[in-house]
Amino acid sequence: MTIKQSLALGLGALALAACQPATDSGDQGATTDSATQSTVSTNFTVDVSYHTLDNGLRVVLSEDHTVPTATVAVYYGVGFRNEPRGRTGFAHLFEHLMFQGSRNLPHGAFDTLIYGSGGVNNGSTRYDFTNYFEVVPSNALEAIIWAEADRMGQPNLDESQLDNQREVVRNEVFVNVINQPYGGWIWIDLPMVANENWHNAHNFYGDLTDLDAASLEDAQAFFDQFYAPNNAVIVVAGDIDKDETLGWIEQYFSYIEAGDPLPEIDTSEPRQEEEKFDYIEDNLANQPALAVGYHMPERGTPEYYAMILIDQLLVQGDDSRLTQSLVSEEGYASGVFGGINLLGNAFNYSGPMLWTVGLIHDSEFTVSEVMGTMDTTIEGIRTSPVTEAELERARTKLLSDFYGTVDTSTRFGLVDLLASFAMFDDDPSRINRITEGFEQVTPELVMSTAQEYLRPTNRTVLEVRLAGDDSQ
Repeated sequence: MTIKQSLALGLGALALAACQPATDSGDQGATTDSATQSTVSTNFTVDVSYHTLDNGLRVVLSEDHTVPTATVAVYYGVGFRNEPRGRTGFAHLFEHLMFQGSRNLPHGAFDTLIYGSGGVNNGSTRYDFTNYFEVVPSNALEAIIWAEADRMGQPNLDESQLDNQREVVRNEVFVNVINQPYGGWIWIDLPMVANENWHNAHNFYGDLTDLDAASLEDAQAFFDQFYAPNNAVIVVAGDIDKDETLGWIEQYFSYIEAGDPLPEIDTSEPRQEEEKFDYIEDNLANQPALAVGYHMPERGTPEYYAMILIDQLLVQGDDSRLTQSLVSEEGYASGVFGGINLLGNAFNYSGPMLWTVGLIHDSEFTVSEVMGTMDTTIEGIRTSPVTEAELERARTKLLSDFYGTVDTSTRFGLVDLLASFAMFDDDPSRINRITEGFEQVTPELVMSTAQEYLRPTNRTVLEVRLAGDDSQ
């Protein structure tokens, strides 16, 4: 999957939320909290079984016989933030390389195995992970587990495959960014302006000179460092027998040796103290655009949950405050979009993140006019408490979207949640405590969070100007 395609999917799933950090370290199975008092609580419970192999591979199993398929996902703890300096875009390039065959499945054989069984497969690269996933009929599950183990343990890495996939990624850069109106404006350019730390601020799709310079030795070193079982999670969900499935995983993955300890990478961002402005000229755009990014609270804190609900209040849905003020009342644009983590969702990341708002607006309106209305709307949530009723509607919208995302026949949303909770929190059963963090959010917490994190000195404004337009 291209990064642009994953962005499109991410924009449709921005309401996915995170659960608060676990306070227990015991039971690895599914849990529920009967004390939760929310009016949006449900009986939604995911079957969760969690294990770790001797080589460090984390295994999450979820049995559900409603659809006669199994979804397999392997997540590696390496994404854009981990790639080496001078090799921008390497994490995404390597995602492509992992589809080029393994010792027992030469190039094309993996896809043949999947599609021949009536299944589908894909992969993506995000800030903090790279994933590979398949949906197949249940009777093909053992073969798919074997295939993923072969890909982890014995991939084909050679010069011809590297050259081929480097050219594929080069073409993606041209098609999805360079030759695309608005290109990487909001999902590449804005984070590069807003962030100070190189790991968060570089062109993760890849600078063409960096891609050209990548060598086979670089690829092998990257694989040896990051594609080890102790840096991976495998999730299998669906029409399975958990004991049998765990046996297959142990049989096919246990021979793969754990890798060396991973390097510690500092991805922290300093507190932003001054508002930032920048612009890009776009020869292909026919209307100006505006993106605003605010640094998020740390994942898992009370303010983090408040920001997720603020996102619902301000930008998600036709009833959101920014949609009402910028679109319905002032008519600046046909729509407003944005959210937390535009390349994923509100919880499947593990470092600094932006809350982003974007719109493509009519040329007759100036940036000052649009920003004036946006400021007035955001100041409203910073200076006056929201009502309990409005906050409850935000919770209801959030959890409705969440349950709709995980309750699909492909189970992609479900395995993504399970893998992320296992990888970042060592607790996939947290999926069953999804309401806890949000139940603690009060109107007072919303206002205090907005006062700190939606202050103008915490934001970055990036314009897209039409080529030759000096009127902004």
